[in-house]
Amino acid sequence: MRVLPVGDGALLVEVSSGDEARALHAELLRRRAEGLLMVREIVPAARTVLLDGLDDPVGLASELTSAEVPVAARSEQDTVDIPVRYDGPDLADVAAHWGVREEDVARIHAATEFSVAFCGFAPGFGYLTGLPPRYDVPRRATPRTSVPAGSVALAGPYTGVYPRSSPGGWQLIGRTDTVLWDHARVPAALLSPGTRVRFVPVECS
Repeated sequence: MRVLPVGDGALLVEVSSGDEARALHAELLRRRAEGLLMVREIVPAARTVLLDGLDDPVGLASELTSAEVPVAARSEQDTVDIPVRYDGPDLADVAAHWGVREEDVARIHAATEFSVAFCGFAPGFGYLTGLPPRYDVPRRATPRTSVPAGSVALAGPYTGVYPRSSPGGWQLIGRTDTVLWDHARVPAALLSPGTRVRFVPVECS
């Protein structure tokens, strides 16, 4: 673990893996909930956690470098179900990469329980983990200039759903009508770090 100062009241904590980042994020949330940590924002990423709004960043940095971080417990939040039509334009490429039939991509993906590791890229976009490493896929060699909102996609170890139309290089395997981001909803983001997600196949229209 490496702890870096960010300005006068923030720290960036670097760890070795996504699992360590999730465990550290969960531990810091627990400390804040129990009044053991005064911090305004705790923001996880792939292998870092940013803490912003600290009263004593120097003291916390010293404490964190020697802290024992327990393995993150399974979230007790309800699972979010996302209906998916598995008809994405990259389905055949993903099937070939996995060495399975196209229909098996949907079966394997829908049988997986995902968890939101962190959010970013666009409002409402969650980086979901859960697939075994053998199902990692590369990004497309040529990114698309416009990916439709609701596209369900894979890249590296992650699954994601595009909350709005945007450029992107992920492999598109399906689409959903689920709204990931609604500024009139509280909270606006459907997904947040730790949320469990299940993709439910529906018939293509």
